[in-house]
Amino acid sequence: MTATHGARAHTTRGAMAGGLTAFAGVMLMISGLLGIFRGIMAIAEDDVFVTTPEYVFRFDLTGWGWIHLALGIAAVLVSLGLFRASLWARVVGVGIAALVLIANFLSLPYYPVWSIVVIAMSAFIIWALCVVRQDD
Repeated sequence: MTATHGARAHTTRGAMAGGLTAFAGVMLMISGLLGIFRGIMAIAEDDVFVTTPEYVFRFDLTGWGWIHLALGIAAVLVSLGLFRASLWARVVGVGIAALVLIANFLSLPYYPVWSIVVIAMSAFIIWALCVVRQDD
């Protein structure tokens, strides 16, 4: 009788691990696509962004655009690896999500509300990729 309970717990953990990896993959894909769009808007110097004259981490808006574009492309590529449940994609996904989080924190004055949303998304991605144990 106890063997069936152990087998059920094992499959439940495996399904949960697969679900969290898929969640992280989808969220990283969405975050990457939105980063690409945000980068294109910043490179085109769209009027959506706020200009802050006295900001410590002040870059040219085009500079922030290239940063967000590069991170967005990297996030989309890594998310494709997460759909295949690759270990390298989980490790690199945590790094990319952390860089996206940091970039959005540093560019907070340019697009405040959206930056906070992307910071929260990145935190959930990091959580989902770190909580999954591959040995189950």
